[in-house]
Amino acid sequence: MFLEKYMMKKKSPRAVAAQIILEVLDQGKSLSTLIPEAHHQLEPKDLPLVQEVTFGICRVLPRLESIIKQLVEKPLKGKIRLVHCLLLVGLYQLLYMRVPAHAAVDEVVNATKTLKLDSFRALTNGVLRRFLREQEQILAVVDKHWQTLHPEWFVNKIKKAYPHWREIVEANNQRPPMWVRANVQHIQPKDYVALLGELANQRENPPACVPDCAILLENPVSVNQLPHFEQGWATVQDAHAQWSAELLDAQNGETILDACAAPGGKTTHILEKAPQAVVFALDIEENRLKRVRENLMRLNQAATVICGDASQPDTWLEKGVMFDRILLDAPCSATGVIRRHPDIKWLRKEADITELANLQAKILEALWARLKPNGILLYATCSILPEENSLQIQRFLENHSDAEAVEMDFHGEKVTEKQFFPQPNGGDGFFYAKLKKAG
Repeated sequence: MFLEKYMMKKKSPRAVAAQIILEVLDQGKSLSTLIPEAHHQLEPKDLPLVQEVTFGICRVLPRLESIIKQLVEKPLKGKIRLVHCLLLVGLYQLLYMRVPAHAAVDEVVNATKTLKLDSFRALTNGVLRRFLREQEQILAVVDKHWQTLHPEWFVNKIKKAYPHWREIVEANNQRPPMWVRANVQHIQPKDYVALLGELANQRENPPACVPDCAILLENPVSVNQLPHFEQGWATVQDAHAQWSAELLDAQNGETILDACAAPGGKTTHILEKAPQAVVFALDIEENRLKRVRENLMRLNQAATVICGDASQPDTWLEKGVMFDRILLDAPCSATGVIRRHPDIKWLRKEADITELANLQAKILEALWARLKPNGILLYATCSILPEENSLQIQRFLENHSDAEAVEMDFHGEKVTEKQFFPQPNGGDGFFYAKLKKAG
């Protein structure tokens, strides 16, 4: 059986990419779930191509869809929807990748056989070759108006909330920078920058609101290229996400809850800053906790890892156990990290926002009851929507006389709440509010 699986013929990366896009668009599955599942179908060398194509298509989907409308008379629906996704793969390669046009077309056409779509070989070939012949005229029509490359409901929400909405949209459509966090238990950030050498971005000053441990890389690289990564000297983590442990300010000997902890970047950062703290790392998904355990092991740290629902602490926590500090990185729309997860634009629906805000309020309420008097709860999301952030905290403070907003210091900027937006060569979209419970 093992040999049979080992000898299984690997699939065309274009065919796999088309299947993944179909599952994202029609079944609501995420790239972060689908790409790991596709590993066994691919040669290792083909994985970067599948990642580039699938993430890229999700980033620019409306533009590609508009092009297909110019090229195909009748929409490809139902059982032949996979042909539509294959055309998306072909168009993305022709427009955005350094693949010779003839090779891109030939490989996509050949993928019809892998997908058992032989009868659509001529159609696929004809559509892509017509695009190459008429590219200039087609793009003149498609690109006549500025495209947000976002769903309309989301654009309307951020238009209403922020005057600089166009900057947010444009930042979301860029490729994300890579940040690492130096582990001060091993090395100071400036010394790790020296170890990184040319890998570190040393030509530009980092944005003002970046934690001291955060280091921007010149270009994204494999973690295998980071010096002493396996020994725990550094962790990949967005710059703005690194504020979580900084603001929580855990102390040795305290009992800390990292709620919604996966994949573990924040848990390990808490333990770097307070190695003798008693830390509970909670997440509702057991499969995501595997990453938490791996990160703790790599950094040689210890925490109590729990699979449980943050909104129902009584189901996983003994009666009477209370926390000195709680980091609630609440489940959210993830609209602040669209550039890292462009499929969010097509997975998230407007109705989700109210549901998420209700869930956040429920978790806040439940965990507040488990916070000691004079304890600190740091509320964080990777959302940029007010319903999940400032309005959520406003409602909580109005309904809890024992809650007080605490001032936070972002390198001299002192505020009681902070909304970060995605920035080129900066961090992602994050929100923070720090609450203290009356004694």
